[in-house]
Amino acid sequence: MIACKDIQFQYHPESPVLSFPDLACSREGKLLLLGNSGCGKTTLLHLMCGLLHPQQGDVEVQGQKISALNGPALDRFRGKHFGIVFQQSHFIQSLSVMENLAIPHFLLGEKFPASKAEELLSNLGIAHKAQAKPRALSVGEQQRASIARALIHQPSIVLADEPTSALDDASTAAVIGLLEEQCAQAGAALIVVTHDQRLKSRYSNRVELDPGTPQVS
Repeated sequence: MIACKDIQFQYHPESPVLSFPDLACSREGKLLLLGNSGCGKTTLLHLMCGLLHPQQGDVEVQGQKISALNGPALDRFRGKHFGIVFQQSHFIQSLSVMENLAIPHFLLGEKFPASKAEELLSNLGIAHKAQAKPRALSVGEQQRASIARALIHQPSIVLADEPTSALDDASTAAVIGLLEEQCAQAGAALIVVTHDQRLKSRYSNRVELDPGTPQVS
């Protein structure tokens, strides 16, 4: 499904070269990328979905090397195959939750499946917030809406960047459980990128980034 091999990245010639371990996640699989803040986790996530391009190595998704794509082709590929749950929700505040969910389909030039969106919001327990503006949602509700947005276009891979960083133990278990459940229903692989050691025992397939990796923002 997705594999990274011999990945190296450098932000500019004077910055340190970041080297990342090889990793792979199968279709409908789960992978935990674990490391301290500043060790390059988000950089690796951006490399995996083509938001950044490695100076060395390859990221391959369903047999397609992302480095071989650029411009509109890369945008279409990313839009089709990836759903991202960002650390910050990044909703458009002037649009309702439902309108925010429609954005991926709009960008892909596809019809928005409103009934599927309603079902997804219902499964996540926030159907009553469908027409609300994001600012009217609690932090937990915004996270659930972020999960819905990541899944609405039925991606092959869901990337979750620090989804539990500000949550207590009970909320952490609830959010991760929802992510895993919804990804399983959608047939999507789940890759969680985090420093949260509470998740370590939950995943047998995990990669711990070297704490000696040069620090990046």
